[in-house]
Amino acid sequence: MASLKFSVSVDTYDSNKFHFSASPSFPIINSFARVKPINLSRLDAESWDIPDSNPVAENIKTSCSKDSGGLESSNYRNDIWRRFQGVKRVNRKDPNSKLRSARIDNGPEEKIYVKHFDGELDMNEYGMVSELSVERCNAILKDLERSSDSKTMRFFEWMRGNGKLKGNVGAYNLALRVLGRRGDWDAAETMIQEMSGDSNCQVDFRVYNTLIYACYKQGHVELGTKWLRLMMENGVQPNVATFGMLMSLYQKGWNVAEAEFAFSQMRSFGITCQSAYSAMITVYTRMNLYDKAEEVIDFIQEDKVTLNLENWLVLLNAYSQQGKLQEAERVLLSMQNSGFSPNIVAYNMLITGYGKSSNMDAAQSIFRNLRSVGLEPDESTYRSMIEGWGRAENYKEAEWYYHELKGLGFKPNSSNLYTMIHLQAKYADEEDAARTLDDMEKMGCQYSSVLGTLLQAYERAGRIDRVPLILKGSFYEHVLVNQTSCSILVMTYVKHCLVDDAIKVLQEKHWKDIIFEDNLYHLVICSCKELGHLENAVKIYDQMPIKKPNLHIMCTMIDIYSTLGRFSEAENLYLELKSSEISLDMIAFSIVVRMYVKSGSLKDACSVLETMDEQKNIVPDIYLFRDMLRIYQQCGMLDKLRDLYYRILKSGVTWDAEMYNCVINCCSRALPVDELSRLFDEMLSRGFSPNTITFNVMLDVYGKSRLFTKARKVLWLARKRGLVDAISYNTIIASYGQSKDIKKMLSTVQEMQFNGFSVSLEVYNCLLDSYGKEGQLESFRNVLRRMKESSCASDHYTYNIMINIYGEQGWIEEVANVLTELKESGLRPDLCSYNTLIKAYGIAGMVEDAVVLVKEMRENGIQPDRITYTNLINALRKNDEFLEAVKWSLWMKQMGL
Repeated sequence: MASLKFSVSVDTYDSNKFHFSASPSFPIINSFARVKPINLSRLDAESWDIPDSNPVAENIKTSCSKDSGGLESSNYRNDIWRRFQGVKRVNRKDPNSKLRSARIDNGPEEKIYVKHFDGELDMNEYGMVSELSVERCNAILKDLERSSDSKTMRFFEWMRGNGKLKGNVGAYNLALRVLGRRGDWDAAETMIQEMSGDSNCQVDFRVYNTLIYACYKQGHVELGTKWLRLMMENGVQPNVATFGMLMSLYQKGWNVAEAEFAFSQMRSFGITCQSAYSAMITVYTRMNLYDKAEEVIDFIQEDKVTLNLENWLVLLNAYSQQGKLQEAERVLLSMQNSGFSPNIVAYNMLITGYGKSSNMDAAQSIFRNLRSVGLEPDESTYRSMIEGWGRAENYKEAEWYYHELKGLGFKPNSSNLYTMIHLQAKYADEEDAARTLDDMEKMGCQYSSVLGTLLQAYERAGRIDRVPLILKGSFYEHVLVNQTSCSILVMTYVKHCLVDDAIKVLQEKHWKDIIFEDNLYHLVICSCKELGHLENAVKIYDQMPIKKPNLHIMCTMIDIYSTLGRFSEAENLYLELKSSEISLDMIAFSIVVRMYVKSGSLKDACSVLETMDEQKNIVPDIYLFRDMLRIYQQCGMLDKLRDLYYRILKSGVTWDAEMYNCVINCCSRALPVDELSRLFDEMLSRGFSPNTITFNVMLDVYGKSRLFTKARKVLWLARKRGLVDAISYNTIIASYGQSKDIKKMLSTVQEMQFNGFSVSLEVYNCLLDSYGKEGQLESFRNVLRRMKESSCASDHYTYNIMINIYGEQGWIEEVANVLTELKESGLRPDLCSYNTLIKAYGIAGMVEDAVVLVKEMRENGIQPDRITYTNLINALRKNDEFLEAVKWSLWMKQMGL
């Protein structure tokens, strides 16, 4: 880091040369309230001793050396000086006269008067104007440049046409000044080329400085850099004013890269511009690049720069901003030792630095000792003390300085006001905060900004519930009038569950904008939903004014009611929308469909989908397509599934992993195995990973189609990805069982156990069913024994298999034992059990018992199906009960079975 060992000669302090610019965003900004900003008058003064150092300076010298006749030379000089400093030009034209004369005195021999009207410039009225000397033409052009850009350029073209521009750098400079004001940079570049070409002018830094000055005034950073580069490319060496203007331009825009380039070029040319060093340090300090700022401080010593007051203040600010207060105090001491009087700006910088470092004891000490060095605290001093105590969270001290500031007739800045609000949110009552709001209002702060700061402060303090007590009077009236402020306040209240206060604001608002109001209500309700405050959303909706239904609000409320399980209210909103003239969009249909799915009303969900299909302009998105697939699958609507699948293919929707999984899972029974296989392979080829359910579905599809090679491949792939579960093995074992391949079934059971899965009840049932149907009753009994040893409880399917196998053998006693065991297990016979028993009784010739079972089914609330009656009729026929068989057959037809 740079250390302060300045052994430099210091300029004699001149208050007229004291100019300092600070960043608007620096906390120290107010410390510079009494210091003039950097302007170009000082920059030119630095190069005053250089001949023709600046076009404006040259004009001033010229105008001072000549008698301007009708225009007083002092006034003319002051007017140019104002233009150089950016002051608006004064129009000296008599408002009551349309004619103005400029008297050009060229000596005792001839006096030419050039008359120009506001609209036209007529040179031919004055005789042999083509014989005017170059000096006279330049004087005319200079006068025109002060009053009219268009006339200046017309006269400049006249001069070109009459050969008055050969070697005439002054005329070109005036024309370039006009082009710079106009922003016609292409024309300016062309004119410079013309100067060094046809006009045979010596292009020096004055030409480029004219354009750079225009860029400085207009804030064109990139163009300023462009002219500097072009200047160097053409072999023209910049001067002090060049770099002064450019560095001031870069400082205003905080352009680090451009400033670094210009600064390095300045040093490479051996040029010393005091303001450039200040600007570079200020830019680095503003961007928190303190190490680089200290490098520039080292350059100041290395380049032996004579420090002026601005330089000292910039050094002091750089150290103060980064909290190096000891170095800052050494800078202040060196500054005073160099002959500069004590300066309140410097002490304000130190106070700000100590405040940022939370060393308010030191800041307080400096404040108390100001009078001892002959200084009085100014407005910035008090402002800095308020900010410092604010950072220290000391409301009492900050309040004292705040009242002192106002008592002395000073005004707090916006930062002071925001600091006080933040402190009052934590440590003060509502009355103090209300007074600060009044001060903000008097200062002209924007209401929405003040309200945002107030809410932010009380949110951080955890006291947002105090805000309704603070907002009153004219400030609250503005909130009610202004839509933006009203929205900010309502959203904050809703965020913190102050629903009653939010409703009060909405009811008391003074603005009337139906569209904005609907959007605000929708936003508030959505916020409640996202925050999980669903009851608050309902409360706000119930307080809404009665008006035409709003699609977005009502759809959001349908979703909220569905989440709360209040399906009747959700359905009522849908029916209200349906009966209105509002057309539902895709999102609305999606919400309604999901509402019915949540309520378990799949039939109503299908009805909504039919209504949606009637609107030809509705194109479902990928999420609604998936919902439709799941609904049709659960309803067993295979035709709908098939049609929907091909509709999805034609829709052009982009498929993702979830879409592939959903289609394969839902359409496994609706699509051919080849199409499912194609989909599965496409999914894998696109890099999507099937989930476990998808793998199991494909195992089931391939197993039922007896495509065991593909099934084994799917099982291997699932195992490789770690997505195999017990259902995967159950599925393929069941497939082997249905194909009566007991050998592969047993090997798969062993593989299942080897991979860490226990033999499940489903596997035992498959083994029982396969052994029983193959007549391997010994193996059948072994499986039953293993089930009991492993404490695997039987289910309905197990008992039904046993009843079926024993019944096929005619073992009625065993059937009766199974039935008894079924009842003792706490289970009751289901439809499949009764159907199996009827079949078994028919085989055993117990026809009357079979008929009794039908009556028992009805008594137990089980409705006989087609299989029930078929088994009963077959039992009657086998036992020669043909007449009874015919009767039951007729009954079956009457039942529509």
